[in-house]
Amino acid sequence: MRNPNYVVIMAGGVGSRFWPISRNSYPKQFLDILGIGQTLIQQTYNRFEKLVPIENIFVITADDYIDIVKEQLPLLPVDNILGEPCRKNTAPCIAYLSFKLMQKDPEAVLIIAPADHLILNQPTFLEICNQALHFAINNKSLLTLGITPTYANTGYGYIQRSEHEVSPSIYKVKQFTEKPNIEKANAFIASGDYLWNAGIFVWKAETILEAFKTWLPDIYELFQNAWDSYNTADEKKVVDEIYKQCRSISVDVGIMEKAENVYIYPSAFGWSDLGTWTSAWENMPKDTSNNAVSGNSVVIIDASKCVVHAPHKKTVVVQGLDNFIIVDTLDALLICSKDKEQDIKQYVEMLNVN
Repeated sequence: MRNPNYVVIMAGGVGSRFWPISRNSYPKQFLDILGIGQTLIQQTYNRFEKLVPIENIFVITADDYIDIVKEQLPLLPVDNILGEPCRKNTAPCIAYLSFKLMQKDPEAVLIIAPADHLILNQPTFLEICNQALHFAINNKSLLTLGITPTYANTGYGYIQRSEHEVSPSIYKVKQFTEKPNIEKANAFIASGDYLWNAGIFVWKAETILEAFKTWLPDIYELFQNAWDSYNTADEKKVVDEIYKQCRSISVDVGIMEKAENVYIYPSAFGWSDLGTWTSAWENMPKDTSNNAVSGNSVVIIDASKCVVHAPHKKTVVVQGLDNFIIVDTLDALLICSKDKEQDIKQYVEMLNVN
């Protein structure tokens, strides 16, 4: 009997805030950011293979990264690794996979998840995914997993939920809010009805495609016209042409912020989007002075709350720094206050490096 549950792992980002180890040619989802022996995409894949059959896991990434995915996920069927010719944000890739999987299986239910998130409590995560799939199967819903916030983070988007459950642990969404300032974030935390936006979605392919038809009809029509090409030898060529015509827009802005049938599952499973070096520091083992180190030959003297990432064979000495990011690679060195880490992306643009 065919399992109607599918997982789509989105792995096309460049992770510029993790420069200099994350580069355009080899971005953060393919790196062992935390120094634990597994890259982020490998952790994500291993998590989901406990939930659905391997043949029901699909990875969508940039064309340039297909060979990296094949290398890092050798058990994943090659046909399940799909390339985008250019980056057009999340809406086009979700439309593409939804049409492809619905053509393959009209009852398909999808979990859409980024490749580069950290989830510490795997059993709870899988239990929540199963409950979310059950809800999506039985309701024409666009469901997202919201993370119960632990502090007023200004780097995440927030989602306000309604007061009353519509189903056990599931609420209607009131509104989405982009990254707030610290005053707003503190107010959100105090209210108790705001959650971090994790960007993990659960829905039937049929339901999300109805939403595309209503809210993003231009993208819907482009991919609908290719119906006969999905799961054939012509698929790649046809999809590449579609991407040239697609506008760049996120599924959050294009659909989730507008649709009426949007729901949220408040969750706590040790989540981080690992978007910055500080988020990596928060999730790495630390010494008695709260320094987090990745590297076999790093010496710390009179320093505290630093994150240091260095090649294993390179000796690095850090003295007298407090709350700094120190990242050393073969061709670049970053020394930056953690308070200024949001500017790293601008530094990369200014340097015109990749």
